[in-house]
Amino acid sequence: MKKNIVDTFFTTGISIIGLTLYFAVTRRSAVSVHTILELFGANILINAGFYIKDRFEIVNVVIEHIIGVTYMLAVLVLFGIIFKWFIAIPVWMLIVSGICIYIITYMLMISQIKKNTNEVNEILQKIQE
Repeated sequence: MKKNIVDTFFTTGISIIGLTLYFAVTRRSAVSVHTILELFGANILINAGFYIKDRFEIVNVVIEHIIGVTYMLAVLVLFGIIFKWFIAIPVWMLIVSGICIYIITYMLMISQIKKNTNEVNEILQKIQE
């Protein structure tokens, strides 16, 4: 559960940074508090969906990622329609940003798993000696 909360805040933070950079480059107005809360809500829903998806045994890793990315993009587009994000940001930019954040998060997760595995292996080696 703690990991899901951390993941939600992490993806929200990356989303805010990406949106702020986009607004700075396109010289638009600053990101509003409402938009930040909307992003937070979207990330809560996305990470809750990922949590539910992870509870199922999906044998094929490619299908698992396709389901994850499709779900994430559906939530982002739905929130974009509900909160009228597409007035300020194009649909394609939202999709590209979502995929980039998914990839960054997945890469960081892999590096954390590798770090944890190395720590466990070191402990096991000390026990064997």
